[in-house]
Amino acid sequence: MATYKLKTPISEEDVRKLKVNDVIYITGTMFTARDSAHKRALDYYKQDKKMPINPQGLAVFHCGPIVKKENTKWTIVAAGPTTSTRMDLFEDEFIKNYKVRVVIGKGGMGKKTTDAMKKYGAVYGAFTGGAAILAARAVKNVKSVEWFDLGMPEALWILEVEDFGPLAVAIDSHGNNLFEDIRKKVEENRPKIYEKLGI
Repeated sequence: MATYKLKTPISEEDVRKLKVNDVIYITGTMFTARDSAHKRALDYYKQDKKMPINPQGLAVFHCGPIVKKENTKWTIVAAGPTTSTRMDLFEDEFIKNYKVRVVIGKGGMGKKTTDAMKKYGAVYGAFTGGAAILAARAVKNVKSVEWFDLGMPEALWILEVEDFGPLAVAIDSHGNNLFEDIRKKVEENRPKIYEKLGI
């Protein structure tokens, strides 16, 4: 287990060094995107339309932040991670098309996303649920908000962050998936547990 401080844009080479259980902190530009934003981004790609931000080398955060506006300035109040399985439907294509290097959320992602991370060079950084205030503190500036018509939680929030983390690498670019490993161990041990319980 090692700790890495990454600065965006993050290169594929830097991501390939990371392994499951490593800890990462991110400084630079990252953006939030949930279901609706992922869907729109993929529609944009099919239509050959440019996104409001170039995601290549950045981190995408599965998050619907709580944000307040004072005069013309937006401030992130809380930024807890959203359950990432909601984005499993889109994430493999999103990684392939937009070359994001870090996907941040909670709860992990499935095989399609893991395979895309291995093929194109990305990792999944698990952020602790319930640490929304900690995440907000790492946000130094809201650079802009895009696609606000989707609503505050679903909009693209473009953020300037400093040492955003700690993020535990739960899926690496070599096909290792901590969540899948745990699920397999649970399945392997289930019969023994049932036997002990007399079920």
